[in-house]
Amino acid sequence: MVDVPNPDHNESKPLNTELETLAPEATAAPAELSSESTSTPAPAAVAAVEEPSTTTAADELDYDANDFAAALADFDREQAAESAAAQSLTAEEVVVTGTVVKITDKHVVVDIGLKSEGLIPLDQVLDINGAPKFAAGDSVEVVVEREEAEGGYLVSYEKALRHKVWDKLEQAATDKVPVKGMVLSRVKGGLTVDIGIKAFLPGSQVEVRPVRNLDGYIGTEIEVRVIKLNKKRGNVVISRKEILEEEQNAKKSVTLATLEEGTVLTGTVKNLTDYGAFVDLGGLDGLLHITDMSWGRLTHPRDLVNVGDEIQVKVLKFDKDKQRVSLGFKQLTPDPWLDATERYPIGAQVRGRILSVTDYGAFVELEQGIEGLVHVSEMTWSKRMKHPSKLVKPGDEVDTVILSVNPTDRRISLGMKQLQENPWEQLEDKYPTGAVIEGRVRNLTDFGAFIEIEDGIDGLVHVSNLSWTKRIKHPSEVLKKGEKVKAVVLGVEPENRRLSLGVKQLQPDVWDTFFAQHRVGDVVKGKVLRTAQFGAFVEIAEGIEGLCHVSEAVDETGKQVALDVDSEHEFKIVKMNEEEKKVGLSIRAVGEEASRAEVESYKERDKSPKGSSSSSSSSSSSTTLGDLINWKRSERE
Repeated sequence: MVDVPNPDHNESKPLNTELETLAPEATAAPAELSSESTSTPAPAAVAAVEEPSTTTAADELDYDANDFAAALADFDREQAAESAAAQSLTAEEVVVTGTVVKITDKHVVVDIGLKSEGLIPLDQVLDINGAPKFAAGDSVEVVVEREEAEGGYLVSYEKALRHKVWDKLEQAATDKVPVKGMVLSRVKGGLTVDIGIKAFLPGSQVEVRPVRNLDGYIGTEIEVRVIKLNKKRGNVVISRKEILEEEQNAKKSVTLATLEEGTVLTGTVKNLTDYGAFVDLGGLDGLLHITDMSWGRLTHPRDLVNVGDEIQVKVLKFDKDKQRVSLGFKQLTPDPWLDATERYPIGAQVRGRILSVTDYGAFVELEQGIEGLVHVSEMTWSKRMKHPSKLVKPGDEVDTVILSVNPTDRRISLGMKQLQENPWEQLEDKYPTGAVIEGRVRNLTDFGAFIEIEDGIDGLVHVSNLSWTKRIKHPSEVLKKGEKVKAVVLGVEPENRRLSLGVKQLQPDVWDTFFAQHRVGDVVKGKVLRTAQFGAFVEIAEGIEGLCHVSEAVDETGKQVALDVDSEHEFKIVKMNEEEKKVGLSIRAVGEEASRAEVESYKERDKSPKGSSSSSSSSSSSTTLGDLINWKRSERE
């Protein structure tokens, strides 16, 4: 130790008289100096030099400079020994036992026998619930990793565990012996499992088939096999799939030896799909198709079974080469359709539950495996129902009547309206032919108008029964939807649910009046309405049309008469058909009639008193055509 000059004294004094001596405790136990003491003696010595001693001679210890140097040398050796021990522990990863001093928010502080304490990262000692596995005072084995710059040593609990169980894991991997572990957490690509140390279980090694949700395994104890070890890096990879496959293959061999078509087995539902369920028969999976689950209708396999259920199934088909098995569940019970005809006679009233509703009707379950269809036309007598859902919905209990049974096609036709009073049966008495009714126009079509006379009862007015006189092309020319009109009942057909109505029948038939007032041979005046290649249609009375054929449209000289639309001519009725309401007209016949009239007029004139003897002689002989022409010429002059 060198002297430290005191600025307040100009004169040097001997070391043993001017320096303050060390306390006897410091020299008595030099091995107990802490790491902090390496820096404190120097300032103490400086302070002793700077201030003159004020102690008495009795309290002073007689230490010289050589004793103080020896104490410092011992301390340096102790520090070097501790540093060497720590380096040895760090380099060789020696497992040491320490005592938990306290737990902070980041570390578990452990007394490991060194001057500084060890620090275990907190996440290494948390259990599955996130709570520390140790408390203050507990013993814990750790491996010293390095000295921290802030003080203390970073130690590893996981490495200590790894050293402790590593030999066992290597032996288990060599012998392919299963080990048990607790699933701690889910990590990227798989799971972390505690098998004495933390090991990685890849997601592809959890089950025989891929697993979508690994969270369900957290907190469960599983049996795994060590498949990869890296002692240098401390990595352990495990597999559960290998163990399951071995167990499955062992069971599969037994199952294949006893499996044959027609066998009834007990299996476990492993997986559900939209089209069926996969059943584990013992190392071998079979497909239970949805169509073989129930004699009735299923919307999804989960309606009958769930994953994990133990069920009895029947082997329907077995392909030994491809190891494919088709299973059946409904085949364990008799087919309910075999005696459906006897159990559901036509006309019987049965009660059932609505399974589904479609555009064309509703399906009703009569019993498990037996369902029938109520067609929309058999739901109500009314034609106004737009959709079956307006009347029933799934789950409803309904009463129905058996209309027909077809066991071969597995079909039963049901009716609901048959349990209601048929309004058409009393319709003929209620609305006899000729009765006048009043109703509202509900719909218009190209062929006529539907008139509602009461709820669910519509009558049809055909377009031909709208007017006696007008040629109606569409009912909208006469009627409007929604308006109230009167009509005459023309006929009722209850079996066909038809009611024929007429509007024009409210007025007298103009054809009847015409046929009563006219005969063949009558000359009438008419107006051309329209023409065709074969002739012209002529209006000869209000609402009455006749046809003048082109061969009849000539004058008395044989010249063709032009029948232009809206032109008026005299026509002679040459044909009448009251049943078909047809009238035949002719212009030529009018000319012929006029010629005969002129002959008669000439004969009457020839018999007049003005005639002489020659006249009398003429009258005694026949009149010639030349005489008639000369007479007509003289009349014109």
